[in-house]
Amino acid sequence: MKVTVSVSIQPDDNAPTVVHEVLSLDRGALAPDTVGLHLDEAKDLLAGVQQTIVAEQARAVLADRTACPSCGAPHRHKDSREIVVRTLFGTLRLPSPRWWHCPCSSQQARTFSPLAEALADRATPELLYLEAKFSGLISYGLSAKLLADVLPLGRPLHATAVRLHTQAVAQRLEGELGPEQWSFIEGCPRDWEELPRPDLPLVVGLDGGFVHCAHQRSRRDGWFEVIVGKSTPHEGAAKCFGYVATYDDRPKRRLYEVLAGQGMQENQTVTFITDGADDVRDLPLWLNPGAEHLLDWFHITMRLTVLRQMAKGPASTSLLDRRGPWCEDLDDEDLRHLHQDLARVPHQLERLKWFLWHGNVFRALQLTDDLLFDLEALAGAGSEYAKLHQTLEEFGGYIRANAASIPNYGERYRAGEAISSSIAESVVNQVVAKRMVKQQQMRWTPRGAHLLLQVRTRVLNDELADVFRRWHPGLTHTLPEQQELGTAA
Repeated sequence: MKVTVSVSIQPDDNAPTVVHEVLSLDRGALAPDTVGLHLDEAKDLLAGVQQTIVAEQARAVLADRTACPSCGAPHRHKDSREIVVRTLFGTLRLPSPRWWHCPCSSQQARTFSPLAEALADRATPELLYLEAKFSGLISYGLSAKLLADVLPLGRPLHATAVRLHTQAVAQRLEGELGPEQWSFIEGCPRDWEELPRPDLPLVVGLDGGFVHCAHQRSRRDGWFEVIVGKSTPHEGAAKCFGYVATYDDRPKRRLYEVLAGQGMQENQTVTFITDGADDVRDLPLWLNPGAEHLLDWFHITMRLTVLRQMAKGPASTSLLDRRGPWCEDLDDEDLRHLHQDLARVPHQLERLKWFLWHGNVFRALQLTDDLLFDLEALAGAGSEYAKLHQTLEEFGGYIRANAASIPNYGERYRAGEAISSSIAESVVNQVVAKRMVKQQQMRWTPRGAHLLLQVRTRVLNDELADVFRRWHPGLTHTLPEQQELGTAA
């Protein structure tokens, strides 16, 4: 059986229909290895159809621009060059003539090329979309290999090209982001009362992760922090965002745009839950008049767990066996009292946890100071005592710095309200770790990591296709939805 595939073109200028043969193949009896088209044949078919269609489109553009629109005189030919256009279905080399502008009107340039003006980007939006989409999910090298395996690109696709194209998309997204502001609250309480009844509170979890720096000298050296977050409404899809703290100069604007995209109103409550670090503590300020900033309960319990583990060893060791210069002024009875105080440290830490769970920061800090006073006398008894004292002192400073963000966790928990940034912990793994850290040998520059985060978060939010449709209205029906792929990532 011989199969011939042809393309029939009916021009708009009532010219005769043109038929082009693009593929001819032979098929034998039906078998698993002869059924339908093979991959290489499908690539040849797509490349042939693409070449035929684009050649006719180029002919139509040149025919339409041959005459001067002002006086109707034909443009004089200067020379002809070849432009290269990269598409999903082949790399096209199109002859592009240059013509002199008509002297009947003044122009900035003396010559022009209609094809060069029509195809200024030299790459189709669909190709850029797929490169950016897959780069947001897998490495640049795997993205290039995947696209080259399934599409008739017509030329080798290198990881560097995919990276540059993805960063160009991210840079365009960055150009659309508005300027930074210290406050995004507008209006007054009287105006806010007239707004429609808001939805239930938005819950925003913020956390940080670390990626390898390109300038590090060893794997243990040279990390920089990436801040990621996830905004979860009561109804609707959650949205994530991310940025490099040392590179981005508009973090507050970035977070505000995410919240505004989810319909945040001035009279709506927004709950921000963070780990209390300095780089995220001020981020939620002046974004919403009804915002509340909470310290993540998970990070409190994690630090207390470390303290309890550190206190087990010293509490089980007798101080009488650790006599030394540090206790010259102490007799055996004093050492026994110190040991009893030390043995009560695990229990005191449980009390400390209970106070923090109920939001009693004053009593928690009092208890922390009492423990520090008891441990201060034991700083010379051994390194484990000094380390326990230092860790507890750091914990006290952590609680003092975030005292205003510690609520009554027990009350919120019984009311079914959020007390933990587990959503942010998961988004660190989803946005940063899976693409940039786990089993990835690549090192990152702050700029490269920041731009990739802008693309990856939009892929995970199912927003990248909408962005390309907005940039290129002609792609309305060509980009598929990416819900399954984005969710799976």
